[in-house]
Amino acid sequence: MPTIVRFAEHAVPPELRAQALALQEQAWPSEPGGADDPAHDPAHDPALEPYSLLLLDADRTVLAALDVLSKEFTHAGERWRASGLSRVVTDRARQRAGHGRTLVAAALAGIRDSGVDLGLFTCDRPLRAFYAGAGWQELPGAVLVGGTPEAPFPSDQWDKVTMGAFFTPRARAAAPRFAHTRIALHPGSIDKLW
Repeated sequence: MPTIVRFAEHAVPPELRAQALALQEQAWPSEPGGADDPAHDPAHDPALEPYSLLLLDADRTVLAALDVLSKEFTHAGERWRASGLSRVVTDRARQRAGHGRTLVAAALAGIRDSGVDLGLFTCDRPLRAFYAGAGWQELPGAVLVGGTPEAPFPSDQWDKVTMGAFFTPRARAAAPRFAHTRIALHPGSIDKLW
């Protein structure tokens, strides 16, 4: 039976980190020669408190991986604490076995238990049913604005949708204010958009 492990990004054991990076390379191939570069270990901005969730089989092979990022931001005149998913990937040879959904649902539960107000992230439009099946909901018409205030990086420059989940009573009451709006998350210049 697969198991889920969690590590702060900087503390992922090297053999597991290498496997997770190889899965990311399957999904998003780097420029020719880029993946062979020892510096090709795309770490997240430490200010976003990144941690990795890995789904492992019995022999410690990484079946699926994702990262969770967190930050505070202001929306509709209020401060919010949010976490979101980044780099969600499943081994291409093992897709359609429920591994990704298991890991994404576990991430949702972990984010809920962390005490943040809400979860937010973007995904490609064809993946919205996948994330909805793991417990997330589409925020219709919402645009997540990444980057920085000086160099914004909005999700509507691609065919992306914003997914969310509202955990605290205050966030659940404010949920309608997150639809059909621009959400200025601004995670910075390293993780322009999560």
